[in-house]
Amino acid sequence: MNMLDSDKECCTILAKLLVAKGVKRVVLSPGSRNAPLIVSFARREEFEKFVVLDERSAAFMAMGIAQQSGDPVAVVCTSGTALLNYAPAVAEAYYQHIPLIVISADRPEEWIDQEDSQTLRQKNLFAPFVKASYSLPSDITCDDERWWVNRLVNDAVNLAILSKPGPVHINIPLREPLYCLREVRDSRSERVITSVDINTCLNEEIVKELSGLISRSKKVMILASFGKPDLILSSLLNRLSSFPQVIVLTETISNLRISNSVPTIDRVLPVISDEEKSKFSPDLLITFGGSLVSRMIKQFLRKYSPSEHWSLDENIHVADTMQCMTRHIRMNPVDFFSQIIDYIHPSESDYHDLWIDRRVEATYRHECYLANVEWSDLKAFSLIFPAIPRGSVLQLSNSTPVRYAQLFEYDQIERSDCNRGVSGIDGATSTAVGVACVRKEPTVFITGDMGFLYDSNALWNRYVPPTLKIIVMKNGGGGIFRFIQGPSELPELEEYFETVREVDVEGFARLHGFDYYVAASEDELRKILSVFFSVSDKPAILSVETPRTVNDRILRGYFKR
Repeated sequence: MNMLDSDKECCTILAKLLVAKGVKRVVLSPGSRNAPLIVSFARREEFEKFVVLDERSAAFMAMGIAQQSGDPVAVVCTSGTALLNYAPAVAEAYYQHIPLIVISADRPEEWIDQEDSQTLRQKNLFAPFVKASYSLPSDITCDDERWWVNRLVNDAVNLAILSKPGPVHINIPLREPLYCLREVRDSRSERVITSVDINTCLNEEIVKELSGLISRSKKVMILASFGKPDLILSSLLNRLSSFPQVIVLTETISNLRISNSVPTIDRVLPVISDEEKSKFSPDLLITFGGSLVSRMIKQFLRKYSPSEHWSLDENIHVADTMQCMTRHIRMNPVDFFSQIIDYIHPSESDYHDLWIDRRVEATYRHECYLANVEWSDLKAFSLIFPAIPRGSVLQLSNSTPVRYAQLFEYDQIERSDCNRGVSGIDGATSTAVGVACVRKEPTVFITGDMGFLYDSNALWNRYVPPTLKIIVMKNGGGGIFRFIQGPSELPELEEYFETVREVDVEGFARLHGFDYYVAASEDELRKILSVFFSVSDKPAILSVETPRTVNDRILRGYFKR
């Protein structure tokens, strides 16, 4: 079948090959230099297309789609500073290991640094934050160049999805004229190159050594940070948590469901006195996942260092977060634990029970404190989390929401995520919009008022589904700086750190066609949550208004309880 397509053959090869390799979705931002790319993607029905004007928001939205679907997503922009706007999302995708295919139009190389409009040095722009960068030729003049483009695109997509996934960047210099079309035979297939992951197996000697160390140890801590839901991994860790010498600590966004574990690290650590902390420190620490949310556990493990620390991480570089690593095991945790678990034996130890008993005590103190606490962010979160509908997916903004989430247990939520790759607030709302676009279940996004304001362009989006429910903690802004000991003690706190200002949440809701709700007291929030979470034909925003100065006092009291 013939079709009219861009006359830039690089663009048609790229689009056809992405279809052939199973890329289903593309987020496009309007522009002139990328017009040939837009034409080649727009004219192929195999793609689900999203057109988002703001490139920063577009990239985070693409990342949210890829995060939830597990599939690579392409994001396409024009030349110049448009590409720079992708940088925060590209960095976040790199550290979250999300397969983002970044495609940028560019000026031909001879025009770089020649003061032509929308021109800057785009080649290798994201080098530190992508798995690889590729630059296609401006023109295809022979079969060898056609073969070369096919090979480069194959390599880029394979690299994005294999082993530890991550973003790749494909830069395409395009010459004018940009809007010419030609008739092409779309039935002509592009050659697809497949790549296979290396199967990592531990040899018999290593299995014996590592399982023996776990079996002989009296205190083994397994610490899981962010990750996607994994039933096999949860099952393996449930088996391990039955050993008396093993305790499993999980963060909220680890998405693991482990019985007899500690899922609320920041709730438990404050009730362990300094005098007894050495009893709770492990001899052997095993970690996996990305960046930790809990500052408390990092400080604890740096001060009370284990004799052995094994990091399960497929990355080449070593992340020695606790400053005590002894083994960097380049495997994913499922492969690792499944190969050694049958060789591990229980040892005589009270380490598991020690942590579980303290979890019970911390839960009791937590509930007593909440029963008497006045209206505040903490009280509001204690009502919000249990009210979230079963099966929902939860997106948490950085700063205070993800930290409050560490203090609560809730098992009715399908999945919890936060942009903890580099922990910025700049694209959290856009990420949540992307998530809602590919999930049938309700998507609940909890953010602070400053984060909401920062990424308000995410609402300027025609793809926002009615299943998106946004909760804005309207507490005067900058609450994170009251969590952090340094800024909280400075006289410059309010003016220079918290940047307190009034955010017109209702105005944004009305402007973008959202249902709007507000709660400024415990009674109002209790009454409104069921209505807010009910099915509607429009997305909804709930503004939860709490007194900023009270939040500070309540938090200090909580961690001293």
